[in-house]
Amino acid sequence: MIRRQSLSKEQALQKARHYCAYQERCHSEVQEKLYSLGLRKNDVGEALSTLIEEGYLNEERFAVQFAGGRFRMKQWGAVRIQYELKQKKVSEYCIKKGLASIDNADYQRVLTKLAEDKWALLKGEANIFVKKRKLQDYLLQKGYEPDLIMQAIREIND
Repeated sequence: MIRRQSLSKEQALQKARHYCAYQERCHSEVQEKLYSLGLRKNDVGEALSTLIEEGYLNEERFAVQFAGGRFRMKQWGAVRIQYELKQKKVSEYCIKKGLASIDNADYQRVLTKLAEDKWALLKGEANIFVKKRKLQDYLLQKGYEPDLIMQAIREIND
């Protein structure tokens, strides 16, 4: 049986500082980490407050970094980013800030590029309707908005 050592409040807070300094974190991730370090509910609340006061934890900064990173690296659309941030219990205000940080021209350019690349991969598909459906499904899965997807498909077929 593995016994988990329980850290003092100060030791756990120090570990949480390192955890937050390594990369941006949302409140729920840090809260989970503090519980895993053996802190009780009251201590977790105090530790979170301390981390926010010291600038280690900032949910708005996290949302902007998360949205930008997922868009640049994984080429996710706004719908998927918003869903993932909600899963992490990020506030609506911070989600809006994060999504607003993505440049509209870049967003449109990436969507068009994804659509064109996928369309080229589907060249073996004879039925145009099946081809359009596969492209649409792919872009929906990436998290792009249905109206933007339809616009991109129309542009490819023109």
